[in-house]
Amino acid sequence: QVQLVESGGGLVQPGGDLRLSCAVSGSALIIYDMGWYRQVPGSQREFVARINSRGSTNYANFVEGRFTISRDDAKSTVYLQMNSLKPEDTAVYYCNAQSQISLKDYWGQGTQVTVSS
Repeated sequence: QVQLVESGGGLVQPGGDLRLSCAVSGSALIIYDMGWYRQVPGSQREFVARINSRGSTNYANFVEGRFTISRDDAKSTVYLQMNSLKPEDTAVYYCNAQSQISLKDYWGQGTQVTVSS
């Protein structure tokens, strides 16, 4: 059973930085395309960033060069470095893994990011 555990969320002032981590267990990370999504209460979950097994990345338009997704397959961990955070980045951030073999999706429990002064 694949499990994803996010960490690194918290309260940060506007303009600050945070690094989220997603630890994957139960399977080798290399077979998964990995992504980050976010959700605010009352809204749909939205795409933030994605990285495939070859290291190719893509980002939502609102990222505007502020976030960087990366992966360390040896550590079975995916990261989201978030810089220049804005109050509108406040959300619960979720890690997603999609198997390249089965195309099945897995989700973590989420980590809260709050950007406020």
